[in-house]
Amino acid sequence: MKSRIAATLLMSAAVASCAIQDAPISTDQYRALLANPIRTDRDRKMDETRRPVELLQFAQVRPGMEVLDMATGGGYTAQLLTLAVGPSGKVWAQAQQPGTVLNERMAAHPQANLVVAKRTFDDPVPPEAAPLDLVTLVLNYHDISYLPVDRDAMNRKIFAALKPGGRYVVIDHSALPGTGISAGKTLHRIEEAFVIAEIRRAGFVLDGEGSFMRNAADTRAESSNQATPPSDKFALRFVKPR
Repeated sequence: MKSRIAATLLMSAAVASCAIQDAPISTDQYRALLANPIRTDRDRKMDETRRPVELLQFAQVRPGMEVLDMATGGGYTAQLLTLAVGPSGKVWAQAQQPGTVLNERMAAHPQANLVVAKRTFDDPVPPEAAPLDLVTLVLNYHDISYLPVDRDAMNRKIFAALKPGGRYVVIDHSALPGTGISAGKTLHRIEEAFVIAEIRRAGFVLDGEGSFMRNAADTRAESSNQATPPSDKFALRFVKPR
């Protein structure tokens, strides 16, 4: 009898978790997260170009999700995701070598459900994190392209760590067609079609393309760090088939 009750409770918890994750989130609810006082002045300045509400909508972030933010940098995206998944969710902020900005962020406002994961890109997922609902890699795939990283192995490990139906969202500065990864270190850009083909090799299916960071006025001929107007950026959402 006790085992049956325990099984029923576990099933109820699982159903409740799924219901939370499936519940629709309005634009206003996402926008309200931006006013949270733990976000820094630097974050708020970055909002204009980083389009955080559109990012959360595109990634379909829901309360209760478990998320890995790769190449987390100063933690802008990781903390935004943490606010969106709420106390019932969790975010791992992956960094090969956590930097000063990230360390200061974590010290200023510790959050039990935001954890720094010091891991290589070749093996980015903490064992305790899987299975994941979402992996994000924002504006850094191009940097990984010129490092001594086996990206096919990296993407396969991300694929393995995601739940069936889990998503992998990649956003980056767009390079000219046919350039592949050649502009990664020089112009800090990468070709969209190259990224799509590479990630598909791991078993992912392209599920959506976002236009919220596109800029047709960008010639893609200069460094994304100095682009005026701002660089054209592609947003890709991949899914692990069920």
